[in-house]
Amino acid sequence: MTTTTGTQTFEELTAPLRGELLAHCYRMLGSAGEAEDLVQETYLRAWRAFHSFEGRSSVRTWMYRIATNTCLTALKQQGRRPLPSGLGQPPGDPHVPVVEDRSRDWLEPLPDRMVWGEARPDPADAAVAHEGVQLAVVAALQDLPPRQRAALVLRDVLQMSAAETAEALGCSVAAANSALQRARATVGDGMRQAGRRVHELTAEEREIFTRFCEAFERYDVPAVVEVMTEQATWQMPPFDRYYVGQEAIAALIGTQCPASGPLDLRMVPTVSNGQPAAGMYLRGEDGVHRPFQLVVVDVVDGAVTAVVGFFDEAAFARAGLPAKLAD
Repeated sequence: MTTTTGTQTFEELTAPLRGELLAHCYRMLGSAGEAEDLVQETYLRAWRAFHSFEGRSSVRTWMYRIATNTCLTALKQQGRRPLPSGLGQPPGDPHVPVVEDRSRDWLEPLPDRMVWGEARPDPADAAVAHEGVQLAVVAALQDLPPRQRAALVLRDVLQMSAAETAEALGCSVAAANSALQRARATVGDGMRQAGRRVHELTAEEREIFTRFCEAFERYDVPAVVEVMTEQATWQMPPFDRYYVGQEAIAALIGTQCPASGPLDLRMVPTVSNGQPAAGMYLRGEDGVHRPFQLVVVDVVDGAVTAVVGFFDEAAFARAGLPAKLAD
């Protein structure tokens, strides 16, 4: 790619934005796989239009405009991606067998490895990409119509100005502000319920996460729920229910988890959505541990407040986790 603006090439100007644009598309779509595809589409559209870029806005704002409109086009063809707690139903009974629902598209996790690969990001770049990708935030965004979702992300997550937001949306400042106000009214406190990002965890909270993982490996259910708050939630798409409280979560694990004893489960820590996460592997009859669920954990004020377990082997691959564990 040799087209230039002055002495800078398209690649030099836009490549550093790829990670944060992936996070942006994920916030809009709630799907890691679709976000990856839309970033590719964004760069293709930008490359084709680069000859007409006149520098009246920053390259970053210009790229966000293309990415946002690429996402808005995609959202015309799909519905929202909820978690089970977003379906408007009461908590599930942990003694009733869980039921898969593959008829809908569920919210997906965003493993950090997708954003950064094997590289260690610059702290400033990481802060931009991690802002607003926690599961609770992205789940809250799913309740918004697409243009309101975009306005809220651009203004409240990415801290763009009203003028930059209007440019990205291709509308007037007044229209962008109106969409933002409606979005804020709909989401309410939903954007503020997220767990801490990994770099925000205290030493005590890191220890809590370690205890959580070790308790599963021992299959010590009381120890699992001991690190949780009394009103902690547990959900695991594509199973269509969610569970609230230590007692319900203990009953769910104790009666419906296929593990039965120590080391039936093994936990491999990772980072997803900027949060502490782990690949949970289940031992099969042949003794081999294979992917079971990728769990993403909300830790707030020294305790686990929410767990989402994704039964999706593709999430393991995106996180760079192995297809099986050696003994």
